[in-house]
Amino acid sequence: MRSQLQFAIFIALIINLSFNVYSTNYYVSESGSNSNNGLTPPTAFATLQYAADMISAEDSVLVLEGTYVGFDIRINASQTSPIVFKAIENNVVIDQPNSETPDGINIENASWIVIDGFEILDQPRAGIRAAVSDFITIKNNYCHNNYRWGIFTGFTDDILIENNSCSFSEDEHGIYVSNSSDRPIIRNNHSFNNNGCGIHMNGDISMGGDGIISNAVVEGNIIHDNGYGGGSAINMDGVQNSEIFNNLVYNNHATGIAMYQIDGGDASKNNKVYNNTIIQPSDGRWNILVTDGSTGNTLYNNILISHHSFRGSISIDAASITGFTSDYNILVNRLSNDDGNSNMTLSQWQSLGYDLHSMIADPENQIFVDHTNSNFHLLQNAQAVDAGTNLVLPTVSEDLDYVSRPQGTGFDIGAYEYNPVSSITEGNIPEGFILYQNYPNPFNPTTKISWQSPIGSWQTLKVYDVLGNEVATLVNEYKTASKYEIEFDAEGLPSGIYFSQLKCGSFTQTKKMLLLK
Repeated sequence: MRSQLQFAIFIALIINLSFNVYSTNYYVSESGSNSNNGLTPPTAFATLQYAADMISAEDSVLVLEGTYVGFDIRINASQTSPIVFKAIENNVVIDQPNSETPDGINIENASWIVIDGFEILDQPRAGIRAAVSDFITIKNNYCHNNYRWGIFTGFTDDILIENNSCSFSEDEHGIYVSNSSDRPIIRNNHSFNNNGCGIHMNGDISMGGDGIISNAVVEGNIIHDNGYGGGSAINMDGVQNSEIFNNLVYNNHATGIAMYQIDGGDASKNNKVYNNTIIQPSDGRWNILVTDGSTGNTLYNNILISHHSFRGSISIDAASITGFTSDYNILVNRLSNDDGNSNMTLSQWQSLGYDLHSMIADPENQIFVDHTNSNFHLLQNAQAVDAGTNLVLPTVSEDLDYVSRPQGTGFDIGAYEYNPVSSITEGNIPEGFILYQNYPNPFNPTTKISWQSPIGSWQTLKVYDVLGNEVATLVNEYKTASKYEIEFDAEGLPSGIYFSQLKCGSFTQTKKMLLLK
């Protein structure tokens, strides 16, 4: 009973933090009519644009399942009275651009707008575009097969881009933050199979403003299979005083993380690049590239493995050496201090004062649980375990799975912290019970949840949405085996945050699960 109450309180707190009470809720339905009042699902409006033209500060637009034309919104709301567009059912699809721009959703000259839970595809330009707008939240959206960008922003201070999936942009990038935008947060997104960058940040001095993106936070993103047309997994042109951490970056065909200046108002300076796992394929470029006077950058606790025959872990040019710090990383034996024109061994690199506590990478099957299937969680005895530095505090206090750092005697290197069973101190754990893990996280759209428990116990495994609604019961029976692996099919669920709760006798554990499609 106590664990059930704790879970209910936990969900209630999340709801309280995530939702406000708005003055008017308008509904939009594919079967609605714009002659309706829009105040209930049976009397819903028919089009998103009609709803966008009706609303004012504090209002929300709740969208039912269907396929829609996009919308354009240009309204200033406030922190206490934001405007929310939210898909409240599965399969809320925008497949035609709005009437003003060649984008699915266009936010312009606006503030305090939330876009939550839409699938947006086949747009001539961007799935979602926000321009000359501040305090915009774009979360839980699935932007795919758009021509130029999944999500694009320009001149947008204090934007939050969170829990989105952006894939198969035909021309350029999954996520693009541009034009002197300060304090963007790009968190927990899945960006993959885009022709250009997974995440691109460009200050764009040619477009006006100071040309600097400052105080960005880029954390917890999973970025892979981008860059066939060029462009880094995380591209930084004129990005300063920013934090890039806990990102999983693999199989991208250009650079992993690039800090430079082409169209930025200045070079990319004074950035913290901590606890990222970056695995470059044989046709990729350098794991981390620092050029064009990008001084003062710090690299700690990163796994930087390259399969290229010449390019390696870190390349820096002479103009960027001032204030450059790199240590406690796992590297391949190829590094460069002349912009990648030649490479040197780790020993030669260390003679320059860099990476004195770093080490050459072991084979990947000795570091990761299953790197061939993109599971880059650490093995118990991996060289990365307890080998990092706490100099990443206070920026990094958890890993990509929200596991607290450190779990052992020291910080682990890379995006994941190894979570040994011996560190668990929760009470009422049945003898022989091993806490379960779900891989991968985010799951897209299926995951396997595995655990080990005493033979002969009643067990329940359920999945809940953020509102506390049960969306799946995977197990509810008396178990006679000791090890289990259950596949959870989330094909019919929208992107967002879910919670899987496992009960075994008097023991209960709830884990957060992030679904990105």
